[in-house]
Amino acid sequence: MTTYYGKDLIRQMNDLRVPPGCLAIWGLGQMGVALKGGGSEIIYVDPCLSDSVAERIDATLFRRAFPPPVEPGDVTNAAYVLCSHEHMDHADPMTLGPLASASPQAKFVISGWTQEVLDEADIAPERRIVAPTDKTIQLGSARLTAIPAAHYELDHDQRGYRWLGFLIEMNGVTFYHSGDTLAYPGYLERMKALPRADVAMVAANGRDAYREQMNITGNLLPIEAAWLSKELGWDVLIGGHNDMYPMNTIPAGALADELRQMNPRQKHHNLQPGELYLYVR
Repeated sequence: MTTYYGKDLIRQMNDLRVPPGCLAIWGLGQMGVALKGGGSEIIYVDPCLSDSVAERIDATLFRRAFPPPVEPGDVTNAAYVLCSHEHMDHADPMTLGPLASASPQAKFVISGWTQEVLDEADIAPERRIVAPTDKTIQLGSARLTAIPAAHYELDHDQRGYRWLGFLIEMNGVTFYHSGDTLAYPGYLERMKALPRADVAMVAANGRDAYREQMNITGNLLPIEAAWLSKELGWDVLIGGHNDMYPMNTIPAGALADELRQMNPRQKHHNLQPGELYLYVR
């Protein structure tokens, strides 16, 4: 299938008719995806479509490895935009501001900790939904359950949990987006109490002391992602957070190697920026 970019990518999203029991997943890079089920609604999760991390933090460490598959101002079709936490590669004001203008119908689902990012992006309070955790809410034709994540801790205060994952039930398919997280105590029990994910996209770029001394907070090790896929029975595993910033990646085959050892029949996919992956249940 041809990979599209820019306005052609948006046109592909709009024109695609997704049959029942299927989910269209477009890669946006890092942990960013766009999702479409049986209707016209398109949900974006953690889109980072600018070079803001390099411009604002460190151009040496965090220069993008590839251009955005679409410019934020060309995203005219967003019904909902989900941001798992306030880090710029997940809630980027230079993406969210132009996107909000181009998609005036879009609502933004965030944690309470991400309000300041949306303030900077000039997104009106009435367009924001602060997601309750461990409770299912309706987003148009989709159902969303926000799950506390730990990056590295389960940070929580009067604003709620800082880090989130998302379980999205759409067109008969369940999609899990881990956000940035570790497998914290109680995580498996929390996940087992929820519907099993057909497709799970997890941040699996690992962590190590070298990156941590540069204040780069890591995520699941590949062996942990492989273990979770086995314990939780995910049908397809997508390894994320391992492509956009070369300094914060591990070898691309590391997840496949661990799956071969621990869970060799696990289906997995390496989602590319701009790629359409159509899951059929």
